[in-house]
Amino acid sequence: MIIKLKTARNLIIILIFGLLTGGIGYRLGTNGVTAQIKDFRPAFTISNRMPQNPPPADFSLFWEVWNKVSAQYVDKTKIDPQKMVWGAISGMVAGIGDPYTVFLPPVANKESKESLNGSFEGIGAQLGIKDQKIIVVAPLAGNPAEAAGLKPGDWIIKVDGQDSLNWTLPETVAKIRGSKGTFVTLNILHSGETKSVDYKIMRDTITIKSVEWKVIDATGSGKVAYLKLSRFGEDTDRDWDTLITEISKTQELKGLVLDLRNNPGGYLQSAVYTASDFLKQGQLVVRQDNNNGTSEDYNVTRLGKLLTIPVVVLINQGSASASEILAGALHDYKRAKLVGEQSFGKGSVQEAQDLSGGAGLHVTISKWLLPSGDWINGKGLTPDVKVENDDKQPDKDLQLEAAIKEVFIK
Repeated sequence: MIIKLKTARNLIIILIFGLLTGGIGYRLGTNGVTAQIKDFRPAFTISNRMPQNPPPADFSLFWEVWNKVSAQYVDKTKIDPQKMVWGAISGMVAGIGDPYTVFLPPVANKESKESLNGSFEGIGAQLGIKDQKIIVVAPLAGNPAEAAGLKPGDWIIKVDGQDSLNWTLPETVAKIRGSKGTFVTLNILHSGETKSVDYKIMRDTITIKSVEWKVIDATGSGKVAYLKLSRFGEDTDRDWDTLITEISKTQELKGLVLDLRNNPGGYLQSAVYTASDFLKQGQLVVRQDNNNGTSEDYNVTRLGKLLTIPVVVLINQGSASASEILAGALHDYKRAKLVGEQSFGKGSVQEAQDLSGGAGLHVTISKWLLPSGDWINGKGLTPDVKVENDDKQPDKDLQLEAAIKEVFIK
């Protein structure tokens, strides 16, 4: 997923207000008043300001439903006005029909930020929406979701017995996350299967390393650097620089395998920064087409350290957004071959805005294009060499083996 943090103008590519306050503000603020709603218990106060140039809106039906639910619902202890407002706002945003434009109540907004910072409590899986289904984009390496057997493309049918149909991403994440040591049961349908299976998963503290690397000795052929890039977070550029310096000093390397499998994305600027170590100064990494008809080009602005080493990039269904930008740019310039499976295919950019009370809004503001001009949204990147790992051979990484072979093919 790619998100653009409004304050720092950082773009995040990931699979995730007064709206109602804006809406209520339109109706009530036209008279410049503060309204107290007394038709239900408990009573509360809504205070708003009228937005500039508000569109015509009739909120009479909203208040009709509000009053009826408040007066008639059987269990008055469950009537929480604040949660009802948040639910109404979420519904308004969901009415756009874009799964990545979402309203985040305070807790969900906090958790969203924690995910990018690389530490939170849950099961360790990046989720997305595809064909109106909640799916696993990528189980995060070394975390409970991966250990339980969840895979990219899995359809989450139920969470603790509740049907996920019509859920938003924030709603789903909120139900799956929880304190370390507690359990959540997911009803999962694996891609290509016809029968779903329940997975009871114990939540844990999820820590995500951005970058890891090692040297692989391909017997008889030479040494290959293997670099696993798991996300594009706040610390990725720093960690990347440290490892790339080590790699550039390593003698007798014949090539590099960059593993972007199950990398769900992150900050756009970080993807551009990473690509800059492989591409020439001035080359276009990605073009952003904005909602106002303008475009922004993100080019290489620094001298890279890996400009000549042969590169192969590993991708799969869990490679999304920012990782697709990196893989696609290297492929467009014939700087790397792609090995593995079709990638996820997310070509939009979201801006993350902090709202009053700790809430947040992720709104799609643009789409991104590869240097070739290709928009991969909904289709993904096609690997040059298609390889699927065999579930019957869990100890063998057939995709990595194929990638290493490609390093030595001139």
